[in-house]
Amino acid sequence: MAETLTINRKEQIMQVAARLFKNKGYEATSMRDIAAELGIEAASLYHHIKSKEEILTAICFDMANRFVTALKEVNDIYFSAEERLRMAIQFHVQISCDYLDETAVFLNEWRSLPEPSLSEFRKMRDSYEKQFRIIVKDGETEDIFDDVDEKFAALTILSSVNWIHQWYKADGSMNPSQIAKKLADIIIGGIRKKLITDPHYKP
Repeated sequence: MAETLTINRKEQIMQVAARLFKNKGYEATSMRDIAAELGIEAASLYHHIKSKEEILTAICFDMANRFVTALKEVNDIYFSAEERLRMAIQFHVQISCDYLDETAVFLNEWRSLPEPSLSEFRKMRDSYEKQFRIIVKDGETEDIFDDVDEKFAALTILSSVNWIHQWYKADGSMNPSQIAKKLADIIIGGIRKKLITDPHYKP
């Protein structure tokens, strides 16, 4: 029973810290701020968390693992590149909407990670981007997508989905699935090969 209570309290600390890191910024948030938000003494936090750096590291790597795992699963499926890109966007949007505060911290505060965590985190970010580049490249090979700069395309896709945490509202006019579909339609429409039927067309 004691272990369950400890786990629950630690999760609560993480959630509160993520909200404060998002709203105030990591550097501007103190352990006292987190404790005050929880209604406990700052010293009590150290029964569950060693430092503010531990909280940031846990949030960033938890979110990184969610994103990376989801995308690797997509790329293990024998679907077309377009289908996989739609799924990848859907997963990214859903995770972002499910964990709005944590996603904001993951995207905006990772540079404050201490070493060696910072270097490891950069590798995970690079790996995630690479998975999108693989999808785009496969789409070119399948003659579905135009020949594009895969790195630029991957970064454009990620830029399109990474700002959702700034405006998404659970009670808004669109749910995560609807948002993902609209984004996928726009993104894929921009890189899908166009069938030219006008005999007078000259590229």
